Amino acid sequence: MSNEVGEWYRSIPQITRYWFTLTVAFPLIGKLGLVSFQSMALDYYLCIHKFQLWRLITSLFYYPLVPQTGFHFLINLFFLYSYSTRLETGKFDGRPADYLFMLIFNWLCLIIVGFIAGLTLLLEPMVLSVLYVWCQLNRDTIVSFWFGMRFKAMYLPWVLFGFNFILRGGGFDHIIGILVGHLYFFLMFMYPQDYGGRQFLGTPQFLYKYFPNRRGGVSGFGVAPAARPAAEDNRAPADGNQRHNWGQGNALGQ
Repeated sequence: MSNEVGEWYRSIPQITRYWFTLTVAFPLIGKLGLVSFQSMALDYYLCIHKFQLWRLITSLFYYPLVPQTGFHFLINLFFLYSYSTRLETGKFDGRPADYLFMLIFNWLCLIIVGFIAGLTLLLEPMVLSVLYVWCQLNRDTIVSFWFGMRFKAMYLPWVLFGFNFILRGGGFDHIIGILVGHLYFFLMFMYPQDYGGRQFLGTPQFLYKYFPNRRGGVSGFGVAPAARPAAEDNRAPADGNQRHNWGQGNALGQ
């Protein structure tokens, strides 16, 4: 049994494995009473004026484990593992530096929003931002949800928002995650590829030094593709609004 768990853990892609491990470790440390919510949460005054800069990192991984939040934490952990793995082994396959840059970009955006909007924990919006990017890259993929519901992946972030709003009376974290995910998706993919705009985002070269490309991956991904011949299968729809085919993914839970 332990060998199977070890093999499963080693099979998780590199960046996702780091993120998953820290997201499990910090809440468990808090559950043991070694750290408290007050010392882990994001706080503008304590970060900027008291130089408690560790909060910028701990607020991303820490989540309080109490009976009221335990199930919700497991749901977030599942989405983290599932959709981060699919992104890292799909669109970002062989490009760990590029995937890490996406996570860093989303994290920095969430810190800024957190300071402005008073967010104290960033795990949930961070997971939603990654899930949103996957859903946009695989927007026409049919995913399965609770109670046998099936719909296109592009609607999944909004379905999760609706369920969270109904069951927990919240949803603000979901909206922030969706907006941050859309900002990355727009700047990295939509604007340069659909609208022919400039490439605003690019992975810093030092990340390639520590996380080099594998299997012939190209570091400069996201560059607007060359125009496709009209005879290709991915033709513009009848209304003439041509969009880029972002690729396919896997159904939820498979």
